[in-house]
Amino acid sequence: MIHKFHLLDRFILLDVASGAVHEIDRAAYDLLDTIKAPMTENPPEGLDEEEREIWAELYELQQKGQLFTPDVPVPDAPETVLKALCLHVAHDCNLRCAYCFASTGDFGGGRKLMSRETGERAIDFLLSKCGARRNLEIDFFGGEPLMAMDTVKHVVDYARAKAPEKNFRFTITTNGLLLNDENIEYINREMSNAVLSLDGRRDVHDTLRKTVSGGGSYDIIVPKYKNLIAGRKGDYFVRGTFTARNLDFVNDVNEIEREGFRNISLEPAVLPNGHPLALTEENLPFLLLEYERLLERILQGRDYSFFHFQIDLEQGPCVYKRVRGCGAGYEYAAVTPEGDIYPCHQFVGNEAYRMGSVFGGSMDSAISERFRTMSIDTREDCRICWARYYCSGGCAASNLTAEGDIGKCYSLGCALERKRVECAILLKAAHLNEKELH
Repeated sequence: MIHKFHLLDRFILLDVASGAVHEIDRAAYDLLDTIKAPMTENPPEGLDEEEREIWAELYELQQKGQLFTPDVPVPDAPETVLKALCLHVAHDCNLRCAYCFASTGDFGGGRKLMSRETGERAIDFLLSKCGARRNLEIDFFGGEPLMAMDTVKHVVDYARAKAPEKNFRFTITTNGLLLNDENIEYINREMSNAVLSLDGRRDVHDTLRKTVSGGGSYDIIVPKYKNLIAGRKGDYFVRGTFTARNLDFVNDVNEIEREGFRNISLEPAVLPNGHPLALTEENLPFLLLEYERLLERILQGRDYSFFHFQIDLEQGPCVYKRVRGCGAGYEYAAVTPEGDIYPCHQFVGNEAYRMGSVFGGSMDSAISERFRTMSIDTREDCRICWARYYCSGGCAASNLTAEGDIGKCYSLGCALERKRVECAILLKAAHLNEKELH
């Protein structure tokens, strides 16, 4: 399969299976409509001299394995070997976000914090299930994890003392309200990545992300984020969410950039049908143009990276990731304050997906098997989609929220992802300024 697209006056050709990208001219772009794979060395009758030259160049790419490449075989499902946990150290939050999938922080189960003992058992559970893996990841999440900072610090110390032979990578996601000099110093010293929540423009952010008392949070957190980043050597992302309230999300990216932040992610909210902030198919044409508008701005020389426009055309994810995705439910799991295990943070509170407890030491094999065996080959829509090796079937939780089935693709999300991938490929092509990218 190939995919060709015309965007911002450039013509791009993607060989889907190999990932090879070629910038071509209009004549080649048009000729491809008449070509059926595999190409033969001798062009068909009726082509003019220019078309015959194009045919020869395309045929050469095919012979090099950079065009009309056969699909990547879907490998056998990997064993269930955990490598990452999302620790919900706080099922409580000091914000009341309008689009919150976690019922304003408590995930529908009451407000509580994770104890030190539960944190220890979670680490023990990970170590019992990680096999020979040396690199392990712990994500501190909530609610608002800074509300349980003592537990965070204890878990970090416990993990390193319990398994000094392992390389733990710790990350934390925060809304910023509780950041102070002590927390900032700790995060910058111990956390490999910090995800900082900010929705963009002050009025948008303060409308969507209110404090418990109903006030805005923008002016409280932005100075704190700046202090954290000023002393940070590790990775960080300023991560926002756009909804039907701010379809013109490029203006929010612009505001985040104006505040001096350089690593930016803005995600579409995935909400149940009928939610007043839910994105709909009617919004799609406008949103696709917004991504193009964002791409144009970056190409004009804006000095920041947008998460969804970052694609590695040379290395990229391994074949397992390309066909199976994030590993939720078999390589990755979430743990609640009580120690309950779920496939990922977005399934927490859905009892149909409760997989066990860190105090019991086992995971529900049937649920794990369902996630483990899903791939782009088991999803009908993926099998015919040119972007399948980039999104790997999308987010199972989003599929469940929007379509009622973790194995059925979220159609609106798919359309947005295809546009983001096109923008990312064109951006890479423009930066490398080459006719051929592999």
